[in-house]
Amino acid sequence: MNPVHVQQIECLLTLADELHFGRTAERLGCSQSRVSQLVAALERRMGVRLVDRTSRRVALTRFGGQFVDEVRPAYETLTSVIAGAHERARRGALRRLRVGFHGSVYEEVTEAFRRLRAEHGVGIALSEIPLGSPFSAVLAGELDAAMVELPASEPELTVGFRFPPQDRLLAVASWHPLARAEAVHVEALAGLDVLHPRGDAPDYWRAARVPRTTPAGAPIRSTMGISTVQEGLALVAAGEHVQLVCRPLADRAARGDVRCLPVEGWGEGHSSQLGLVWRADRAVPALRALAALLDEEFAGAPRSPAPPGVPAAPRASG
Repeated sequence: MNPVHVQQIECLLTLADELHFGRTAERLGCSQSRVSQLVAALERRMGVRLVDRTSRRVALTRFGGQFVDEVRPAYETLTSVIAGAHERARRGALRRLRVGFHGSVYEEVTEAFRRLRAEHGVGIALSEIPLGSPFSAVLAGELDAAMVELPASEPELTVGFRFPPQDRLLAVASWHPLARAEAVHVEALAGLDVLHPRGDAPDYWRAARVPRTTPAGAPIRSTMGISTVQEGLALVAAGEHVQLVCRPLADRAARGDVRCLPVEGWGEGHSSQLGLVWRADRAVPALRALAALLDEEFAGAPRSPAPPGVPAAPRASG
C-alpha cells in the first residue's frame, strides 16, 4: 500500500485554495506538471477522483471537497508542531506545557514540575484561571492542561491524575458567631450566604462546589460570585458571606480575620478533589509524564499542619 506523502496533501490543499494549476505551482515553487503528478498520485492512493479539471476550470469533486475539509485541520496542526519545534531548536528553548491552576500551587506540585524539566526536558508555563471557568481554556486549546476541582464530565476531557481527596471546610469571618465553634453542621448552611464561583462552568460542576440544598432539602442561598479564591476570602473577612474551601487552602491561606471550620453531616461524596485535566485528543507524552511524576510525589507526601481545631490531612493544590 503506497503511503500518502505530506507533499501530496499540501499540494491538494493549495489547489483547493487556488483552483488553478498555474497559481498552485507558483505558490509551491514547482512546475504545473509536478502539481498534476502529486494530485494524480494522491488520487491513486485514495482510489477516487479528487479534482475535476478541464481546459476551462478546476474544481474539487464532492469527495475531494469532503476530504479537504477533513484533512486540513490535521495538516495545519502538523505544520504548527513542526514550526514550533524548529523555533525551539533555533533558540535552544525547552518544550513547555501551559498549565492552569486555581488558588495556589504547593510543594509537591512544584517538585513534579522541577523533575519534569530535569528528567524530560519539558518546562512549565503557569497561569491562574478564573475559579468558575475550570475547563474553558483547555477546551479552547489555550492551555495544555489545568489543575482544577473535579468532577470533569466533559466528553472531550481526560482526567490524567487525581489528587488526594480533601475535606471541605467552611471559611467564616473571625468575628462571625460560628467562628467560636469547633465545627459547623451542614444544615447551618441554609442560614448563610455562600459564595459561588463566577464563570461559564457547567451546572454539574457548579452544584458540586455549592450545593443548591442541604441534605435535608433546605435551600442554600448564594448571592455573590467570585473569580479567585483570594477574592472570596476577602469577602468572607468582610463578614457578609461564607465560603466552602478545601483543606489545603485552609492550611496555607491562614489569616487573622478568617477561620476555617470542619463541616459535619455531609455524608458520602462531598469531599474536594483536584484533577489534572487535559483534552483527550491532545494527550501528549509530556502530559502523561507530568501525571506520573505527580503520582510519585503525592504517594509520599507528608501530612501538613492544620489550622486550629482541624485535623491534618495530605496536601494538594486548591
